[in-house]
Amino acid sequence: MIKTTSLSPAALAELDSTLPASRLARGDAERMVYSRDQWPRTLLSLRDSRPVIAPPELVIWPESTREVCQVLRIAAKHGVPVVPWGAGSGVCGGAIPIAGGIALDLKRLSGLLRVDVEDHLATFQAGILGQILEDQLNLRGMTLGHFPSSIYCSTLGGWLASRSAGQCSSRYGKIEDMVESLEVVTGDGTVLRCGAHDYPDLLQLVVGSEGTLGVITEATLRTQPLPETRLLRAYHFPRVAAGCEGIRRVMQRGLRPAVLRLYDELDTLIANLGAPQGDQRTLLASALGLVVGGHDEDSTAEGSVEEARPANHKSQLKQRALRGLLSRAGLLNRVRDWLLPKLAEGCQLIVGCEGSSASAEAEAALAHAELIAAGGRDLGDRAAKRWFARRHAVSYKQSPLYAAGGFVDTMEVATHWGRLLRLYEEVRAALSPLAVVMAHFSHAYPEGCSIYFTFAAAAEPRGRAERLYDEIWRKGLSAVVRAGGTISHHHGVGYSKASFMADEHGHGIEVYRQLKQVLDPQGILNPGKMGL
Repeated sequence: MIKTTSLSPAALAELDSTLPASRLARGDAERMVYSRDQWPRTLLSLRDSRPVIAPPELVIWPESTREVCQVLRIAAKHGVPVVPWGAGSGVCGGAIPIAGGIALDLKRLSGLLRVDVEDHLATFQAGILGQILEDQLNLRGMTLGHFPSSIYCSTLGGWLASRSAGQCSSRYGKIEDMVESLEVVTGDGTVLRCGAHDYPDLLQLVVGSEGTLGVITEATLRTQPLPETRLLRAYHFPRVAAGCEGIRRVMQRGLRPAVLRLYDELDTLIANLGAPQGDQRTLLASALGLVVGGHDEDSTAEGSVEEARPANHKSQLKQRALRGLLSRAGLLNRVRDWLLPKLAEGCQLIVGCEGSSASAEAEAALAHAELIAAGGRDLGDRAAKRWFARRHAVSYKQSPLYAAGGFVDTMEVATHWGRLLRLYEEVRAALSPLAVVMAHFSHAYPEGCSIYFTFAAAAEPRGRAERLYDEIWRKGLSAVVRAGGTISHHHGVGYSKASFMADEHGHGIEVYRQLKQVLDPQGILNPGKMGL
């Protein structure tokens, strides 16, 4: 049996009398499901039969803002922690109930409430899944323009809570750029409505607060017309620096392609694994593709890790080989750095322009001129169309890697253009002795860009995996802070990055604590997250 937390009989009685029994659950199965999100460290714990941090004692499914208010008032009265829950697809431990209490699942708040076609505004409840939201808008000739790779398994509330970014953010912005107003329930059960034009601007404080300031129940979003045309193109650059320069030139000229995604040499090499290649190239791509291929669903790589199969001698040999490769990450990275310049594979940039036919064609032509001037070479549209067709294909190929004793994760960071290459090199240098590392650059702005690192490693013996995982993150985020980057661009902070919030924000954390004291006086909302 899972050890329960201190939810008093009085609190349980009040909750039982407030909501139907069908919308409260305290069984072991439900509590285990809501004890974790998709943070890879919890996958390691489960694989190695280690206990979860702290399961909730109760799972609740409210169906209205009124019911959310009722639950939070009771929780505040009795000092019960509450963790808002969307789809559980976060990768930073933001939905883990580390203090037990209540997991508040908002997926029954999933309606489209209002659409204003003339003003291009739409109001949705926070529990709606992303693809359903987009489908509802498409039926009306509109789009949100927000396409995270998790769009099929993430909610509007989760997007807002973590300041999510979609694959077309260079044109449409991140989720905080799309929200006109919010309805949020604070820690004492009060409904707060905040808009983009209010003063002070509470809206932008709540967006990205990861459930620590309130529970988002509704949002009014700014929508865009569905694009008439989408033009996709791929370009080759000899080095990461040249590709980044091309992206900077495009953005600072005032162009806004929907997609600008530059893959470093390793990611590009893995993507081209199926092309005719020399022995060295095939060997390196096969080895490194085996390690990291298929994890990053946004990657240009097709993925090289085979699907899980019943255990047999051959699969056991593969597992041992994979574990052996991963546990020698430092050596693999040295081989990578020695061979990649000799192979002259370079880097691949995916570009997508969309809108009206005239505007998309004009923007594509101007972007093309800037990219060629920066040293790019036009590769046509084949690779770009392949990426677009797979852009939401969340990989299911991690299982063999975890079964072999390894793990894989991603680190999304960002900084200004003047610091970008330093950030890339410092994080790679910090991680390379411990993990196989690759990266792509995306979510570009006139002033800077995001870098999305993917890393894979293994520990011998297997029981050291969590310690190795923690060391990788500690050294990686320390490098980010040293290089002047932000520790999170669009995955959120959650539990995994919380200890680095003070390093990046300094006294700002104390200001945030004071704001939380006002909006959540009993401190019940998602405790232990965001460095609080």
